[in-house]
Amino acid sequence: MTAGPGRAQAPSDEVVELRVHGVSAAGAAEVLGRPLVRQVAGDRSAGFYRPRPGLADEHGAGGVTLEAYRWNDLPSGTALRTLSLLFLMPFMLLNVAVWMRPGDAVGGAMVRALCRVLGLSLTALYVLAGAGVALDLVAWQCLSVPACIADREWLSWMGGRPVGLRLVVLALVPAAAVSLVWWGARRPGRSFTAFRAPERASVGPPLSTIGQWDTEPLMGRLRSIHIAVAFATLDGCLLAARAAQGVPPTVAALLAVTAALLLACVVLVCVPPLVDRAPTDPRRDRVARVLRGTAVGLTVVVAGYLLFAPARWRTGGGLPGYGSILTWLLVTHAVLLGGLGAVLLRHRLRARGHQPPNGLGALVVAAAAGGLAVAYSAELVQRTADLLDRGMSPADDIPGPARAYTWAIYGFFRALLVTLAAAAVVALVSRRGRIRAAQAIVERDFPAPPAEAVPRLRQVRTMIVRARFTDLLVPLAVLFAVMAGAGAATTAMALVHPEPGEALERRTHVPAELVMFGIEVGGVALSAAVLALVVAGIFAYRSPGFRHHVGVLFDLATFWPRAAHPFAPPCYAERAVPELARRITYLVRDGNGVLLSGYSHGSVLVAATVLQLPAEISARVALLTYSSPLRRLYARLFPAYVGDEMLRGIGGRVGWRWRNLWRDTDALGGWIFSPHRADEPARVPGPEATVDRRLRDPESLVAPPWDSVPPPINGHLPSEDDPAYAETVRDLAGRLRANGP
Repeated sequence: MTAGPGRAQAPSDEVVELRVHGVSAAGAAEVLGRPLVRQVAGDRSAGFYRPRPGLADEHGAGGVTLEAYRWNDLPSGTALRTLSLLFLMPFMLLNVAVWMRPGDAVGGAMVRALCRVLGLSLTALYVLAGAGVALDLVAWQCLSVPACIADREWLSWMGGRPVGLRLVVLALVPAAAVSLVWWGARRPGRSFTAFRAPERASVGPPLSTIGQWDTEPLMGRLRSIHIAVAFATLDGCLLAARAAQGVPPTVAALLAVTAALLLACVVLVCVPPLVDRAPTDPRRDRVARVLRGTAVGLTVVVAGYLLFAPARWRTGGGLPGYGSILTWLLVTHAVLLGGLGAVLLRHRLRARGHQPPNGLGALVVAAAAGGLAVAYSAELVQRTADLLDRGMSPADDIPGPARAYTWAIYGFFRALLVTLAAAAVVALVSRRGRIRAAQAIVERDFPAPPAEAVPRLRQVRTMIVRARFTDLLVPLAVLFAVMAGAGAATTAMALVHPEPGEALERRTHVPAELVMFGIEVGGVALSAAVLALVVAGIFAYRSPGFRHHVGVLFDLATFWPRAAHPFAPPCYAERAVPELARRITYLVRDGNGVLLSGYSHGSVLVAATVLQLPAEISARVALLTYSSPLRRLYARLFPAYVGDEMLRGIGGRVGWRWRNLWRDTDALGGWIFSPHRADEPARVPGPEATVDRRLRDPESLVAPPWDSVPPPINGHLPSEDDPAYAETVRDLAGRLRANGP
């Protein structure tokens, strides 16, 4: 077929099986199962591939034409970008949290507003970490101690300089870091704007909007607001230090302007008409840019005032006001998490047919984002303090980082420790029930196993037991969210107690030394975790096989458009979904039927794509999903975007030419409508009952006559080589051919 995309041909018997892989696939050859492939559309980042013509196995089951969409390079990038994403991971997680909001308008708006304010707090926290290193540890503490700057030429040139000059010069470090992130966030935002759906779909489920709207105007406004918060936070640190020496009218006025700027930023992100709507309205862009310019100008004014206004600085201890600012920021973060949890819990309690924990995904991910940001910040400041303090005598020791960081490490380590302990308890308590369920499954699948198959049968049962533990992660994640929020709240103790060990010794009689030893262990573990992330980022960039394991989080998180934090990585679905829709439209108008096949996370991509297809195009489309997390994970985590109504809408759009293959050994994927077996009646009425098909895994327990090892236990692995997959392809292709002419 050679017709152009604008020229329709009469339907034919030809069917194209378009395969969409899951996260971090190795390549198009692996997806197609053919060693030699050629690219027929797309570019180096993502494209469509077919087997090379002339091969004996050019076609698939049922004579379909094989084609694969390879998109796994869209979320990746250079090694430097991969490493930067590791440290910007809290922003990425928070951006995912905003998409986990409830489906009702009021609850969704409140979750969106709270997540965006939490995003502002994370930006401020990162700036405070930079200020803690540059202003508190170096400019204020280290440069005031001769032993600290001895043998350090990169610092000694500032020794003996006026305090105001030291603060202004070292403030350039966090200011430069903010500017670098600002510059980097502007670059990738336009990479996918050239890809739009060929035709706008009619109003439908919310998931159909993925890839249909341009997020750049929103991100431009949010970038300006976050940059304003960043510079205003830096100004607050400088002015708080100056106010501790006395509060002349100029300092009071500058503090008032700084507070007004921060309040204006909070109001802007909480009022959707000021940020979200009217993407082409230059007035809203102008408001955000004016706010950003005012914050940058205020920083210049504050720096000039510290340089030229006379002041008698009383040095000693930590940077005045810095610890209080950090503590109150962490307390505010905990209050915001509490408000987010209250909104989500209220919504789930009012929703019928759902358990409350299933609707708290936004709280869990937001708490994880905050905990990770606190861990990064605390470790950066703590390790810098260790570096500066190395080799100094006790009499010359610098005071060290703010006490709030010690409390933050204590809170994060406590949350992690309690959650791991709870996970161990849950695993042990639930193990007997999971073993019973797994035993019942293997007895029905393999009713009379031979004696030599007993070890293999035990392996299958173990796989099912492990796979069922996924369903127990929801309450554990909620527990971590609650503990992380409580950990952030306990940083308020830094205002009244110097160290966690002393406070706990007074209340619980636990030796302070034991508590501080635990905190030190937690700090070392945190440092090791950060180092492991860096090493993982390097290997993920260099090794596609390793990227398959560590890149899953990035691929899943960057599916959702940026809506909460502008410094999160761009959304590849803004290209992938419209590009898939464009390709399917071309193939159908060229006279083909299209069997759209989605594996794992690829099933989410194809679901969003089907919702964007016009009716005349989807009438020539069939859908095959396998190892799909749509029901098991996405329906729980993203209730506003994936639910029964949306799933039924997908089936209706393709005329219920939809099959979903799933296994009991799969820890991530599962059934869509009904978990029944082939010999059981479906648990749902109507055409939904025909969608799900359970696959026995493995096919048998003993090696076939032509092999020396038994068939593998596939679990979450792809199913293209499974005979049931080929049978399903033949069935769906036959239905497309029967429906075509």
